[in-house]
Amino acid sequence: MAETAVARETLFALRETIARLEGRPLPALAAAAHEALATEPDHRPAAEAQLLLATGIVDLDAAMQGGVPLDALTEIRSLGLRDAGAASGFALALAARLGVFAGRPEGRLGGAQAPGKTAAVSPVLWIGDTVAAMEAGLPYAIGLRDFGLEPAGFLQAAPRKLEEALWLAEAALASAAFAVVVLEVRGNPARFGLTESRRLALRAKAAGRPLFLLRQGGEEEASSALFRFRVEPAPALARPLPDGTVLGGSIGHPVFRLTLEKSRNPAPFSITLEWNAHDRQFTPVSDVRRPAFPGEHAAHSGADLPASADRPDRPQALGSVLAFGRPA
Repeated sequence: MAETAVARETLFALRETIARLEGRPLPALAAAAHEALATEPDHRPAAEAQLLLATGIVDLDAAMQGGVPLDALTEIRSLGLRDAGAASGFALALAARLGVFAGRPEGRLGGAQAPGKTAAVSPVLWIGDTVAAMEAGLPYAIGLRDFGLEPAGFLQAAPRKLEEALWLAEAALASAAFAVVVLEVRGNPARFGLTESRRLALRAKAAGRPLFLLRQGGEEEASSALFRFRVEPAPALARPLPDGTVLGGSIGHPVFRLTLEKSRNPAPFSITLEWNAHDRQFTPVSDVRRPAFPGEHAAHSGADLPASADRPDRPQALGSVLAFGRPA
């Protein structure tokens, strides 16, 4: 235990040195975290001090050593803005699942928790990106209810500048008024790098609140996020009927193809999950497309019409084609 305390002191000393080299004062939240850890008993296990949200998927929770941390920065990214709906849907699904455990008299969500504590139900804050909203749209109240969230507990902000969005995220975390803060960022802006992500991670740790960094159409880059998910859309299954058959031509529950790119495991972990908004639960599904019903065709599966029959069998010789005769 003494070695753990020494390691913590070394970590805070390094943070202070980095802050001085960057010409910035030591953040007050780091000082507060330093004081809190200094007064914490050394015999307390570190695993009990971290809040976790279990996804309910054994393999995924094992890869994250228990679940999504609720006092840290978690990054969720899409490969392009065409996949913004999938990445946003996964972030909202995690927020909806967090609401399932919000009223339970437990301390750790999804695991053994401290008795005698009941978490209050708090709203969700969505800090959107202006450009991403113009291309991918905004959260819709009716859609949020169908997805498992209450629109009355969903607050949305649309800052005009990235600096305003970062300030708002820090202020929201410090207030501890929200169950989760979702910060949407488009791409890899130069004004949001490792320094800014480290400051947000420290703020989330000090406040004991989760922050989901939703990077739309961004590449992998160094950050202070404990975990990073890459989310891609996957084909939904047909909607099942009570008698065991499927409803032809129907659209089933949303399906996400997840890749845990950054974690404590050396190799990435991939899985395909289906989100049931009614039960607020994830279910693993086979990453194989279902067979099409009779008369159905997959979208963008190829040309359905045959090639024209009167086309020339070989390309014509190169040369200019004029609409009028050449002058004499």
